[in-house]
Amino acid sequence: MTNPKDIEQHPLEPFLPDNATILMLGSFPPQRKRWSMDFFYPNLQNDMWRIFGYIFFNDKEHFLTEDKKAFNKEQLESFLTEKGIALYDTATAVIRLQDNASDKFLEVVEATDIELLLRQLPKCKAIITTGQKATDIICEYFSVKQPSIGNKTEILFHDRKLLLYRMPSSSRAYPLKLEKKSELYRQAFNDLDI
Repeated sequence: MTNPKDIEQHPLEPFLPDNATILMLGSFPPQRKRWSMDFFYPNLQNDMWRIFGYIFFNDKEHFLTEDKKAFNKEQLESFLTEKGIALYDTATAVIRLQDNASDKFLEVVEATDIELLLRQLPKCKAIITTGQKATDIICEYFSVKQPSIGNKTEILFHDRKLLLYRMPSSSRAYPLKLEKKSELYRQAFNDLDI
């Protein structure tokens, strides 16, 4: 039987700029002890914000603070708002089966209400999943076959057609060089005119 004390609730509110045309969904944040800031992809060992720096500024350290010990939350929020990129995760409650951030050891207790998120993003035209567990949950939710990594498929949300892009995990545990990951993300952003 599950001990309620083992259930972790999502610690962040969805980041949903009014102009968002893209919703990026990961699985669930790492444990707080691994955070460098109070925002999505907070672990300094996660390369999401280096990927963004590399793609948009040709500088993987662009979003790091001056001392390089954290990512700059204010700079990220401003940039993501300007670009129209919303962020959240596909799980709102999980149990960690091991003491780490690996998706493999996350048991989803409660999946995110994707419908509620999309209703708050009327301009959204694409969902980008940033790892396997997020992709599994979204594909199951929309009853679609998973695209291969770096590719997309079409999904239907009421009367809206959305594109679902499956991207590689930004975790360093995922065995692909930062430049290669960046190239896949860049293709998706180019495709979406970001």
